[in-house]
Amino acid sequence: MDLALLYSGGKDSTLAALLLDSFYDVTLVTGRFGISDDWEHARTAADRLGYPFDTVDLDPDVASEAVARMSDDGYPRNGIQQVHEHALERVADLDVDAVADGTRRDDRVPTISRAQAQSLEDRHDVDYLSPLAGLGRHAVDRLVAETLDVETGPSTQVPKGDYEAELRALLAEEHGQAAVERVFPDHEQSYVRGLQE
Repeated sequence: MDLALLYSGGKDSTLAALLLDSFYDVTLVTGRFGISDDWEHARTAADRLGYPFDTVDLDPDVASEAVARMSDDGYPRNGIQQVHEHALERVADLDVDAVADGTRRDDRVPTISRAQAQSLEDRHDVDYLSPLAGLGRHAVDRLVAETLDVETGPSTQVPKGDYEAELRALLAEEHGQAAVERVFPDHEQSYVRGLQE
């Protein structure tokens, strides 16, 4: 069965791929708006792991709406949620049996409710899987420590292949760099360098 996993190159989506690999033919898929080439970090991580990789083009209007929402809110949560839902919809349009992401039990954002998952499945005739939904941050960190070679650090310094980098760039372009610093809190980012040897 073919599965498309929404992929950032980080530890959560990589761990999700490893957990699903026994049951599905996994392709790692990154959504991109065309604002920057940061999605290439995800492709590099996928290549190192030996997974097929693809991209889906996301609607630039969704990026603009998300950035406006983030600027108005003063935090990224609702904008990130909006983009994640849009990206899942685009991935579900691919010719696959299932779609998945790396959302965890403890994530505040993005999250997919049961109703959203069922709606996605019904409208696209796919299964939606979230293999980390029952795992907390500490469980994920322990599994990652045993399995993956991961670089971690401030999100402004660690490469990332998800749409956050593009949203930051668009926010800076439309509202200035100060808006990026105001909206996005400091947080740790992970980037997978490969499997542990």
